[in-house]
Amino acid sequence: MRTALPKLEIAVKKLILCCMLLCASQLSLALAPYMHAGKLPATDLPTQLVQLEKMLQAEGFSVIGRHTPKGLPQHASLVVTDPAMQDALRNLGGAAIIASGIRVGVQSDGSVSYMNPDYWYRAYLRGQFKAAQPAVKSVQARLAKALGEGQGFGGDVAEGDLANYRYMFGMERFDSTNSELKTHASFDEALKTVQTSLTRHLGNTSRVYEVIMSEQKIAVFGVAMDDAGDGEGLWVNKIGADHIAGLPYELYIVDNKVYALYARYRIALAWPALGMGQFMGIISTPDAIRNTLLRVAVGADRSN
Repeated sequence: MRTALPKLEIAVKKLILCCMLLCASQLSLALAPYMHAGKLPATDLPTQLVQLEKMLQAEGFSVIGRHTPKGLPQHASLVVTDPAMQDALRNLGGAAIIASGIRVGVQSDGSVSYMNPDYWYRAYLRGQFKAAQPAVKSVQARLAKALGEGQGFGGDVAEGDLANYRYMFGMERFDSTNSELKTHASFDEALKTVQTSLTRHLGNTSRVYEVIMSEQKIAVFGVAMDDAGDGEGLWVNKIGADHIAGLPYELYIVDNKVYALYARYRIALAWPALGMGQFMGIISTPDAIRNTLLRVAVGADRSN
């Protein structure tokens, strides 16, 4: 008995140590949606956006859009693409097109942040992530070189959960059926409808950027939602404008179908630390966003 007790104590200690190491390992695999970058001089947003463009272009990125949301006068985002990443998405095809835009946020005080590629590509590419991982790593490294790499922020999601992410049980995932907005007769018809709708500013929307891969019959648009009653300025101010690199919202086309990720997924992915009380404070926003983007997809002043 005298020898058995120490052996038992050693075994228990080893078990506790293993559990601690396992917990630490799980924590280390958690990813944040955004990265802090180096700070710019505090000045007007247009000047800051020009500075960011030059910094990103020097690392091989191509600027495709600027987003200055109405109702958020101290915030803006810049959207760029990367040639190697675009080639990877072209090869993957389908819904992978939604991952084309690489978003960088800036505030008038000079604070800069950017989307964490490892986080967003795991969520958007899901089972196809490994095929694009070399391009993802390159994007991540060159963003850090261009802008600086600070601490991650915005919440934490285990990397293994991102491919099938949802905010809580019963809520939508990436491939939920209510992300589908409209079926057209062809890809060309769907594309023309969306482009015309954004040109006409249906639903108080406007085009921030577009990426079209005609051979693959896929396209994605960054959409500004400017309505004073239910646009971005209303709900982003309620849940945290420091997540500006989560905007703009995407609308995308695959073959003859138009999609927009339902907001109980898309907002939660961009604000994963959102408290239930905050979420309840924007309870009408998911349907408002869907109705706005449905107008764009349908090409009509009314979503119905």
